[in-house]
Amino acid sequence: MTLEPATLESADFPNPLLTRHSEIPFDALHPDQVVPAVEKLLTSTTAELDNIKKVSGPRTFNNTMRALDDLGVALDCAVGLVGHIENVATTPEWRAAYNQVLPVVSLFKSKIVLDAELWTAIKEYSGSPEAATLTGAKARFLKKTVDDFRRSGADLGDDSKSQMSAVSTELSQVTNQFSQNVLDATNQFEFVATSLEQLKGLPESAIALGKASAESKGVGGWRFTLQAPSFIPIMTYLEDRSVREHFYRAYNLRCTQGPLENVSLLYKILELRQKKADLLGFKDFSDLVLADRMAKSGERAAQFVDELRDRVSQHFAREQTELSHFVTEECGADHLPLEPWDVAFYAEKMRKTRHDFDEEELRPYFALPRVMSGLFQIVERVFGITVQQTHNHPTWDPQVTTYSAFDSSTNELLGHFYADFYPRENKRGGAWMDVFNAGVADDRDPLPHVGLIAGNFSPPSETKPALLTHDEVCTLFHEFGHLMHLLCSKSELRSQTMNGVAWDFIELPSQILENWCWERASLDIFASHFESKALLPEKLFEKLVRTRTFRSASALMRQVGLSSTDLALHRTYSRSKDGEILPFCREIMQKHSSVTLPKDFSMVTTFTHLFSSPVAYASGYYSYQWAEVLDADAFSTFKREGLMQSSVGLRFRSTILSRGDTEAPDLLYKAFMGREPELSAFLVRAGIQSQT
Repeated sequence: MTLEPATLESADFPNPLLTRHSEIPFDALHPDQVVPAVEKLLTSTTAELDNIKKVSGPRTFNNTMRALDDLGVALDCAVGLVGHIENVATTPEWRAAYNQVLPVVSLFKSKIVLDAELWTAIKEYSGSPEAATLTGAKARFLKKTVDDFRRSGADLGDDSKSQMSAVSTELSQVTNQFSQNVLDATNQFEFVATSLEQLKGLPESAIALGKASAESKGVGGWRFTLQAPSFIPIMTYLEDRSVREHFYRAYNLRCTQGPLENVSLLYKILELRQKKADLLGFKDFSDLVLADRMAKSGERAAQFVDELRDRVSQHFAREQTELSHFVTEECGADHLPLEPWDVAFYAEKMRKTRHDFDEEELRPYFALPRVMSGLFQIVERVFGITVQQTHNHPTWDPQVTTYSAFDSSTNELLGHFYADFYPRENKRGGAWMDVFNAGVADDRDPLPHVGLIAGNFSPPSETKPALLTHDEVCTLFHEFGHLMHLLCSKSELRSQTMNGVAWDFIELPSQILENWCWERASLDIFASHFESKALLPEKLFEKLVRTRTFRSASALMRQVGLSSTDLALHRTYSRSKDGEILPFCREIMQKHSSVTLPKDFSMVTTFTHLFSSPVAYASGYYSYQWAEVLDADAFSTFKREGLMQSSVGLRFRSTILSRGDTEAPDLLYKAFMGREPELSAFLVRAGIQSQT
């Protein structure tokens, strides 16, 4: 497979994708640069690979392992930037360029771990006298590299290696198509209301957003989409049940038919993943993926999920009874049985009635600029990280802001990051953190860490700043926790920065930071009325805390359902044995649902966590619950020793954030806590177990 020739480079106009930058020139990037840049970087990376294989003289850590760690950094950076643009500012030209280079790069990278000469070089070094003396992070890197190569097929025969390369390349293409289909299908839907009567029940913020969306499209009325800031208020507040059903069905049926259907892609992805597991001698894809994670196997992950289900099932059943009684007694029996488009609506009514709490009351206290400022104050006081906004970094959209982060005590630059928080039609949904450059703690590479946090939050209006829901605040803190993990990494090897951390441990830094969104001392730093500047009233704070466990078992059971679906698809599912994939997934999710799901329930066709890249969270969605156990347990130390105590935060930074993958995650956790994790703090926080 070769790339079609293209040129957009000269001495006067160098291709910015050929150079790694700490301040990325997004304003100079153009899709015509992609193919020529990747062509050149493939050539230079091939030369790097040849240099490792043809080392003259004795093999050393530097000329073999460190060189392997550095292999293809420039190529990864360039392709990562192109993929990033496809995520946040896609155009037909960018998509075509990305789709053209992706299979070529995927094939090239798949062949690296199957290169017989490179594998020989690694084994030669592994058996050398120097290798026998390695300790700590270097010894871990060598062992993991050897294990990774074996697990990737380095010992396979030539025919099997060819099959493996073909599988890896096709998997990258198919999962990329899955992701693009979801974005396009989401953008196909719109609903335009022509009168305020149709919007009865919607909060003012959602109505204003609908008006702004309509004006941006040059239409009258109020426009709503399937993007989160639009979809969630519709499902939660809108009185018109038929419109809620319309939105639910449109959301549920995305990518189920037509040119954007993902059902056939699901079968292909699962087939390719199982083929990969078969070639490598694993029982299933979950065992392949989890071999180097904390769970170690699909069976252990499933046991963990089953245990959670058992612990929460009784509480879950009680919550469903309470909601049914509320609907019957206070809303009229004609509202039963509840349908999927009713649950969020009546749950919100119940929360407002039973707890005298309306989340919209909180919105004026969570202006995004103030929340960001408060977040930065907290991470400075607790973790010793100072953040400053910058104004000279080019970006891909005027809405994007840029920042630099420093060590508070030494003023050392830790890195730069971009923040992209508002939905656009050329941007994928959800919230995420990404890495543009993972810096290393030595003089080989002076570039600092460079990252991104992105979301799709409620945007500002002409008269008001962006006013967030409390859930959006938690999401912001979550993604910044991931970013903090990158910024604090102090590894000498790229493979051991936060990028290399096991995915059932990597959610700990993000999820633990969410806890500061629920504490009075931290809320007083950033929760103030955007007009009066008054702090969040104590009465409203008490309501917020009381509702933290409101229907928490239902939320957890849904997550358990998603994890169960993931593990079933990658451990046991067979089309010939279990039938079509949509009914199969529906049956699993039905066991974890508070209402009867429609026969055409199709959530899995847009389950991008599992199917938007070759691995992603496939066989690993349980990681969210696994890390919740860790974060609740670890946060108990902050609660006990002091929420804003820098001594605790700096210990967390030194034992976990800065260490990346330099040591096994269970050992890092023990270094911070002094013991193994315990489940009780998580169950207490969720209101499922009483405080003892």
